[in-house]
Parts: sequence; structure tokens; C-alpha cells
Amino acid sequence: MARKYAYWISTTLLCLLYLASATMYVTKGDMVRHALGALGYPAYLVPILITVKILGVAAILSRVSVALSDLAYAGMFYHLLLAFSAHINAGDGGFPPAVIGFCALLVSFFTQNAVRATTSPYAPSHAQGGRS
Repeated sequence: MARKYAYWISTTLLCLLYLASATMYVTKGDMVRHALGALGYPAYLVPILITVKILGVAAILSRVSVALSDLAYAGMFYHLLLAFSAHINAGDGGFPPAVIGFCALLVSFFTQNAVRATTSPYAPSHAQGGRS
């Protein structure tokens, strides 16, 4: 039962973080382009990031395909790692959301097989204890 709560809380937090970020990118586009530029990223990434963030959340929540869901987790993993690194290198102190997202991502990924009917071959299996 604890794994179910851990999965849904972390997954909800991760998805809300990504949806809030995509919403901010849409509503405050100029500010985001300027901030990304200060971090060394080109402005043309904004519409791409909006699309990928929304599709990543949809892939994880819908789980239409386990492979697609795992790919979304991998993309988020690298995105959060790069976001953390960029904020640390810029020295702007904007890294806490990346750390929170990274922790939520790890908990969500490693507890997904305890909750989902179709298991991921890459997440640990909980066959010894069964599903709780």
C-alpha cells in the first residue's frame, strides 16, 4: 500500500511540476526565452519544450505504451539533470524545482511496477512481495 501512495504522490507532483512549467512557458513566453538565453539555451527551444513536457505527462499518466512511458521518464531524467546543471552553472539559485522533480521522478519510476498492471522491464519488479 505504501508503494501505491508513493507512486501516485510522486507521479502527481512530477506531472504538476511539468504542467506548471509548460503553462508558464505559454503564458510568460518572453520571460522564459530571456531566462533560457541567460542559461545558454536558444529561444527556439521554448515551443519544443512546451510540447515535449505536455506529451511526457500524457505518456506517463495514460501509459498507452510502456516503452513510450519509459521513454518519457528517460527524457524527464535528462531534462531535470540538465536543468539542475544549468542553474548551478548560472549561479541563479533556480535549481530547487529540478531537485524536487528529480526526486519525484525517481520515486515514481521505481514504484511504478507496484501500481501499474503492465509492468516496465526497466523498473524493479516487486514479485517477491506481490502487489500491495
